[in-house]
Amino acid sequence: MNKIKKGDEVIVITGKDKGKVGSVLSIVDSGNRLLISGINVAKKHVKPNPEANVAGGVVDKEMPIHRSNVQLYNADTKKGSRIGIRQLKDGQRVRYYKTNDQLVEVKG
Repeated sequence: MNKIKKGDEVIVITGKDKGKVGSVLSIVDSGNRLLISGINVAKKHVKPNPEANVAGGVVDKEMPIHRSNVQLYNADTKKGSRIGIRQLKDGQRVRYYKTNDQLVEVKG
């Protein structure tokens, strides 16, 4: 079970975007890198492609960030938190915040 999943709210703990909060768009590179909305944005020069109806120019593109540079965002404490995995009595495995021992809400 992965500790960070698609759709989770995460906070960046190191790097140029330290302190920013965003949601995970996708998991890239066999789970080691994450694509997060509004985080690690780079300028990308795009060639025009009239067949695909794409205009050329400079566009902002979100680049992947390593999962060790983010923590799951705990809305109760307004901080990042480490994640643990615990098995309930019915056999279900769930994620929980290690700082305040609360379960992570499942989105979707």
